[in-house]
Amino acid sequence: MTIRAVVWGENIHERTNQVVAGIYPEGMHATIADALRLDPEISVSWATLEQPEHGLPADRLAQTDVVVWWGHKDHGAVADEVVERVARRVWQGMGLIVLHSGHFSKIFKTLMGTPCTLKWREAGERERLWVTSPNHPIAAGISEYFELENEEMYGEQFAVPEPLETVFISWFQGGEVFRSGLTWRRGAGNIFYFRPGHETYPTYHDANVQKVLRNAVKWAHNPQGSHPAILDAPNVPVEKALEPITERGGKLHAAGEAGFR
Repeated sequence: MTIRAVVWGENIHERTNQVVAGIYPEGMHATIADALRLDPEISVSWATLEQPEHGLPADRLAQTDVVVWWGHKDHGAVADEVVERVARRVWQGMGLIVLHSGHFSKIFKTLMGTPCTLKWREAGERERLWVTSPNHPIAAGISEYFELENEEMYGEQFAVPEPLETVFISWFQGGEVFRSGLTWRRGAGNIFYFRPGHETYPTYHDANVQKVLRNAVKWAHNPQGSHPAILDAPNVPVEKALEPITERGGKLHAAGEAGFR
């Protein structure tokens, strides 16, 4: 089964910063998409902030298995209705991979329910990513650790909910450490946060990073498909109760009437 992935990119720095444009002349989203295409089991397209509905209309999301999300400069420009649309699809079973500064994106904070804050320093430090769960599918084919010569430092405390799994932990030259590969499940959807990816460094050209991203898309994919009923809250009539019951007391809703939301 082909996994249908959409890479979402803010696409601002690539058009406004010469350093970023030199590293990602076609856009970071295009580089990430090209890396995913190296796996024949993944079908990839991309979307960007400036497109109508940010490139994520309802009909497109309905045909998407996994979204890969990168944003930084203008998280606030993402329309709330698009955030709600993406969240609903995750609850229904769509996978979501959030990259680097996407920790402050509306969609990630919505699904985490926490501030998602952290320490940071932009100094081009060496990052050593240690594999803490070597049998995890996201770490398949990765050695005990790998290094990125230049990266932005993220440091603990990372204000997110306790994850299901910690796949990577990073160490930086300045001494800080960070839980840099974390998984969660929200509703029927799988979520993976992966830390590396500062735009002024060629992180998404790195072979190990690209392999992690391909692994993550395949892990986040839900082969059982969408579970739309998770969003329902049906009013079950008395006569359809599994065991015979007698209705008692007052009530707010007529038979079959939808509940308050």
